[in-house]
Amino acid sequence: MALKAIIHKASVSFSDLDQNVYRDHEVTLARHPSETEERMLVRLLAWVLNVPENNDLGTLEFGKDLWESDEPALLQNDLTGLRMHEIELGQPEEKRLVRACGRSKQVTVYCYSNNAAAWWAGVTGKLARVSNLRVWQLPADPVKALADLVDRAMTLQITVQEGIITVDGGGKSVELTPVRLFGAEGGRS
Repeated sequence: MALKAIIHKASVSFSDLDQNVYRDHEVTLARHPSETEERMLVRLLAWVLNVPENNDLGTLEFGKDLWESDEPALLQNDLTGLRMHEIELGQPEEKRLVRACGRSKQVTVYCYSNNAAAWWAGVTGKLARVSNLRVWQLPADPVKALADLVDRAMTLQITVQEGIITVDGGGKSVELTPVRLFGAEGGRS
C-alpha cells in the first residue's frame, strides 16, 4: 500500500521591510512521505519569497517534484502557458538547471545543506553563461531548526529585514541569512 501525503495548513503573515511588501497567505501543503519537515518549510519559504504581487503573469504553484522527477518544486506559468519561473530546492544536477533555464524566463535555486558550497563549486563552471539563473544558499543549521516550527496547522510570521529572514511560529524563532551564490543583484527571487 502506497503512503499518502501529509497535509499541512499554514497561515502566513509576510513582511518584507527591505522591499515594502506585506501580505497574508493561507497555504495548504501536501508533504510527500519522503520529504523532510525542513525541506517542506524551505519550499514554503521559497513560495512566500517569490509569490507574485498579482496573477497577471500566472500564479506560483507548488510542483510535484517528489512525485514527478521532471517537475520543479515550484513553478509559474503565464496565462498562455509560457513558463515564467521555476524554483528548485536542494542541489539539482547541472543538466536539469540548463534545461530549466532553456524553458523558463527565470530559474531560482535554494540550496540548504552543509555541502552546498561544494555542490556549487562543481556545477558553477557549466552554468557561467546562463543569465536567467539565481542561486541562493540557506545556512544548514537554521534550516534544520525550521523543523521545530512544523505542525499540521501552523501560524507563521516571516519577516525580511536587512537581508535576514526571521521565521516565527509556535513560540519559536529561526533566523536565516541567505547568501547569493549566483545571479543578478536584487531580491531573493
